[in-house]
Amino acid sequence: MNSNMQSLALFIGFLRFAVTMTSIAEASTRIKVGETFGWRQPDENNTAIYSEWAANNRFVIGDSLYFEYHNDSVLVVDKAGYYHCNTTRPIASFDDGRTLIKLDRLGFAYFTSGFTEHCKNGERLKVNVMPAVHPSPPSPPSGDVPPSMSPALLPEQSSGVSVAVSGSGFMLISLAVVLLVSSSTAPY
Repeated sequence: MNSNMQSLALFIGFLRFAVTMTSIAEASTRIKVGETFGWRQPDENNTAIYSEWAANNRFVIGDSLYFEYHNDSVLVVDKAGYYHCNTTRPIASFDDGRTLIKLDRLGFAYFTSGFTEHCKNGERLKVNVMPAVHPSPPSPPSGDVPPSMSPALLPEQSSGVSVAVSGSGFMLISLAVVLLVSSSTAPY
């Protein structure tokens, strides 16, 4: 195998690694319930805070909900428990002040405070868990392609290989391209 083929094989292997690592890192998200408001009984003028918060977020399989609270609790309940604030038969109960619950099933997931009055006053949450589908990012407009990813720098043999990555994965691929170009122009 000549040095160009070895370089290409190394480059393709590195691309696969970078895409895999980026996909794993982006596959799940830890989402803080209520953001800065946290998990607590809402004021009487703000009882829809958790419904509005849930409507403004997207939840997918693998995400985790992080509940942070003081002198309260989190119950995982069924649909009836959510709508009727029935705290007597929860699926799971937590009172540690920092609860992390992984969303591992499609469909609605229901949560309430362990205090019935808190639930009746709006401290309850319903989220719709969707499949984890990651759409491809849009292509950059022509002329905005960073020099390290310019098609002119890629060897001819790599045509047909396309990779969609973002963030740190892009940096890893850029580094791989620079290394590939450097190694293919180095004297042997």
